[in-house]
Parts: sequence; structure tokens; C-alpha cells
Amino acid sequence: MVMKKTFYYNFMPTKAEEEAAKARNVPYQVTRTLFEINDISPPQLLADPNYPWLIRKTIVNSEIMTGKLVLSHNDTFDHVFRYWMLETCNHVVMGGRYPVALVDLTDEKSPRRYQGKHTLLERGLNETYLLGWLDIVRNRLFNTGDVVGLFWDVRSGTFHFKMLRRGG
Repeated sequence: MVMKKTFYYNFMPTKAEEEAAKARNVPYQVTRTLFEINDISPPQLLADPNYPWLIRKTIVNSEIMTGKLVLSHNDTFDHVFRYWMLETCNHVVMGGRYPVALVDLTDEKSPRRYQGKHTLLERGLNETYLLGWLDIVRNRLFNTGDVVGLFWDVRSGTFHFKMLRRGG
């Protein structure tokens, strides 16, 4: 079953939390917890089987240099975390790294699978997530402005990747 992941924000402290913050002479910090809700309108497994690239990215130079592809909060929650176990999502949200496999389908006749210490998903800055793709960067010539597509393949439990368009 597909379960949507979302944050619950606790804006109202309990009396004990309020007193603890007051005793430390610091303001109460809003907390958040990741949890699952029933998905009343689950997405199709693939929006279009002929064009499944639900996450589309225009590559910037820093993503080539660092070997880390920046994924937005919405893309990660809507197209990846929705299919993962809550514990795995929490691990990543709390700053952990989660190893993944990445299948490069740019050459459809001979797809290439990447899996190793550089192929992982981790939390980035400002509610973003980073997909380690250093091994692909080392084997392919990317340029700023190239457009790539990604999706999480539920059946194989891997990211699928494809170069969609070369940059200008």
C-alpha cells in the first residue's frame, strides 16, 4: 500500500515543554515529526509508461562538481518517499545516508547499474535532498544546462535515470 509521508508540526508546547524552555531561558522551538497518512489519491505507478521521468532536472555546475544531484522536497516526498518505509524516510530526514541503486537508461540497449559508496540519498540544505551520482558523473560527460529525468521504480527498488536533452 502506498502511504504519503508528511510532517506534523507541534506549534503548541505542553506545560512541561514550556516550563523547560523557560528554565533554560530559551524560546520554545517548534518541533516536527514525520508520519504516514492514507493516500486518498495515490499517483499512478508511472504517469506515462512511454515517458516515466517524473523528476526532471536541469543540471547546474555544482551538481557536476560535487557529484550530488539536488532534489526538491516536493519531488522527494511525492515521487520517492511515498514508496519507502517510514523508518527509512525518517533515517534520511534526520540526516542519515541511505544507499540506493541508480540505473542509467540513457542507452536503452545497454542500461548500466550504479551502486556503491557514492550512490546514496541524503538530506541537503533548505529542505532539499541529495542523490549521490558521482559514479555516473565520472562515466559521462555532463554540461551545465543538460536535462535529466529520474523516477523511483517501485518494482526494482531503484532510481532510473536518463539524459533527456543536452544543454544549450
